[in-house]
Amino acid sequence: MHPPARLLDLTRLVSRLGKGQPTGVDRVEAAYLAHFLTLSSPVFGVIRGALGFFLLDRGGMAGLHGLLHQPDPLPAADLLSRLTRRSDPLLARAETALRKLALARCRPSRLAQTLRRHLPQGFTSFNTGHANLDPRTFRALKSGGASRVVVLIHDTIPLDYPQFTRPNTIARFDKKLAAVARGADLVIHSAKTTRTQTERHFARHGRVPAGTVAALGISPLQPNASPARNHPYFVTLGTIEPRKNHAFLLDIWETMHRDLPLAEIPHLLILGRRGWMNERVFQRLDTQPFRNQTVFEMANLPDDTVANLLANACALLFPSLVEGYGLPPLEAASLGVAVIVPPLPIYHETLGNYPVYASLDDRYSWMETIIQLKDRNGTPGQVVPRQKDAKNMSAVAIPRWDAHFKSVLSLGC
Repeated sequence: MHPPARLLDLTRLVSRLGKGQPTGVDRVEAAYLAHFLTLSSPVFGVIRGALGFFLLDRGGMAGLHGLLHQPDPLPAADLLSRLTRRSDPLLARAETALRKLALARCRPSRLAQTLRRHLPQGFTSFNTGHANLDPRTFRALKSGGASRVVVLIHDTIPLDYPQFTRPNTIARFDKKLAAVARGADLVIHSAKTTRTQTERHFARHGRVPAGTVAALGISPLQPNASPARNHPYFVTLGTIEPRKNHAFLLDIWETMHRDLPLAEIPHLLILGRRGWMNERVFQRLDTQPFRNQTVFEMANLPDDTVANLLANACALLFPSLVEGYGLPPLEAASLGVAVIVPPLPIYHETLGNYPVYASLDDRYSWMETIIQLKDRNGTPGQVVPRQKDAKNMSAVAIPRWDAHFKSVLSLGC
């Protein structure tokens, strides 16, 4: 039996509008929004602003989906992102803008009543963005007529590796997990590895909700027709934050500048915006002598440009110290691009034998592999078409969103 309606929390997605390229979590919430709009059953969205909740019907969700696909920068998107900032001087204008999309608006204390008024009894609630995971919201959902509350937990990195997390978010994240442990009816895990880690924390909080593993989908990448670069290059993709370990790659490029002629050094394209708690890396990026010579920092590029650069790279370099899922390596594999990663359990689960696994304790192996791939894919001034990494392409099944949703929704969600 399918539920009579589905409700999707879109708070995180709205809060991120107009703030540059979306993160992996943003992309997951956006994929749920797009898929829900294809369902024949009634669908609704809920967004928490600084002053209350907004309820969207299918038309409002479609309007929001349209904002996601407008050219950047988009004033309306930037305005809506201010909804969650109580002290923002443009908050009132943002709320007015969202009312044009909303079916209803209510204070937090009236959420249950608003849901009962507008949604069929027995709907299923979905939360994929880690927003509004608190006991009060769970109670309102159940009192408002939800038969099941489904939550997707991406990872527990803030608790397992607090050194990579902003200190003020650790306790707050643990409270969210505690609320999910007590209030969720089903938890979606993106991998067996993350399920084990997450359920260990649920057990600490006294209850382990029912769970299912459904791999996150990789949307087909659409490279644009940008001109090819005239020098072999490698790509690293993601926010410049401590756990992504950009310092490791900068060390490798410093070594190459010491040991190799300039013409033999491949380029490194750092695709991603600057994050947090990474001042030493930011300083190196700003002051290194080979900045914009062999190392190029490129933030907030359009998706099709990123896809083009990735598709024509010698390889994706992804030396993360820890990952919950790791979308970029799977995206690279979907294009047949070589991938170099450390031997983390999540990569063995999702990528199998596809990548080159190299320990972060062995910088020489990384550099040797980089040089080999550079030589295989072209020489300075004479770049040959990049060879797909056909050797292991059959070793990894690229997950797709249709399989994810078939798995999740088949559970009566």
